[in-house]
Amino acid sequence: MSLLDDIAACRVCEAHLPLGPRPVLRAADPAARVLIIGQAPGTKVHASGIPWDDASGQRLRDWMQVTPEAFYDQSRFAILPMGLCYPGRGKSGDNPPRPECAPLWHARVRQTLPNIELTLLIGAYAQGYYLADRLSLTERVRQADQYGAFFPLVHPSPRNRLWLSRHPWFEAEIVPQLRARLRGLGLYSPLLPAALPWGGGAQRRRGMTLKPRPR
Repeated sequence: MSLLDDIAACRVCEAHLPLGPRPVLRAADPAARVLIIGQAPGTKVHASGIPWDDASGQRLRDWMQVTPEAFYDQSRFAILPMGLCYPGRGKSGDNPPRPECAPLWHARVRQTLPNIELTLLIGAYAQGYYLADRLSLTERVRQADQYGAFFPLVHPSPRNRLWLSRHPWFEAEIVPQLRARLRGLGLYSPLLPAALPWGGGAQRRRGMTLKPRPR
């Protein structure tokens, strides 16, 4: 069995998953140059099996200014959440990612992705796991360009609209920095409008089978 088969068969925290285990990730192509590490699938992603197949994903692609086809092209982007399965609901939203996932799988998956040049750390859980500092999420994101191969971002969830409204520098300064980093890797689409009419599950699925862009 391959590593991805092992992950698909994982039942380590099955007893804690209200909808059962369904690991959702995209890490099948060693040519990928950007790794996206988020939190954990929500109910919509759990149902579809497609990472970032929700309103958060639409906003993330807008920030990155990449099409769904490019976003789901595994020769460009790998996707590895902190928790691979939907963790259930808490009092104020989804539960945190299950703590078993990252120690068990992240290092092994990253070893299969030797060409990663940039890792997006989306949300406090990813940043807390990978960044050796004691800064707040806001402080990290404010200086996102100071972390070398890591780039910390606030989570694009609709729940963070208030945070975004209180920190206008994010879209004015940090989003352009993110696009510049992607441009440097040939993964940015500068001719796209600022906001695209994302959607269409069939369109997103077609993106998974695109041939690698010439490098």
